[in-house]
Amino acid sequence: MATPVLRPDTIEVPVVSQPAGRVPQRSNARSNRARILATARQELGRNPDVTLEEIARASGVVRRTLFGHFPGRAALLDALAEEAAEALQAAVAVGARGTEPAERALAHFSLSLWPVGDRYRMLLALARRDLGAERVAGILAPARVRATAIVERGQRDGVFHSQLPAPVLSAGLEALTVALLEEVNSGALADDGTRVAVTTLIAAGVAEERARLVVDEVAADGVAVDGVATASDTPVD
Repeated sequence: MATPVLRPDTIEVPVVSQPAGRVPQRSNARSNRARILATARQELGRNPDVTLEEIARASGVVRRTLFGHFPGRAALLDALAEEAAEALQAAVAVGARGTEPAERALAHFSLSLWPVGDRYRMLLALARRDLGAERVAGILAPARVRATAIVERGQRDGVFHSQLPAPVLSAGLEALTVALLEEVNSGALADDGTRVAVTTLIAAGVAEERARLVVDEVAADGVAVDGVATASDTPVD
């Protein structure tokens, strides 16, 4: 008997279905990477010398998985720095209030940036040793440009003191914020950003009572201290 010839369009190919609840590998990889970075922020904050193996264990992944995403310590810190830079740029956009009085603009700016600084404050301990001054300067550049513009406007309007040139005063305010973040690292300070914002305005030359009032008004307007803009927070160039 002749063997029947099967045409290609008559051949049925069995369909292999994914087991119920199975997550695609790419999704798992993204989830693992995010979890490793989040854990690294916490562990590096506790101990800047923590090893990658310790971070892997704390993340709940095997050593091979961590090294698949980050071949070494430098790669992990670079990813954290990139993450911090993106978060800082977003916060600068939220805090960009070019049309309101300078004292309110500086309060918006401080409240918007503090949560980012708080989240990535562990990078302060690693800045000079691991990241390098040039990389840190690149991360901070958008915030520095914005802060200097606000200070310049405040000095022109007579809201901020003019004892120092705007770039120098802006650098001083940045140093103050960094110092306060280091106090958070040491456990000496806990703040949601409001006291730091008041202190920043006072350092810029605003009277204490006025500084408190401005920060309270800005916070009430909906600038979230967790770094998320509300519907009314429309960035202005």
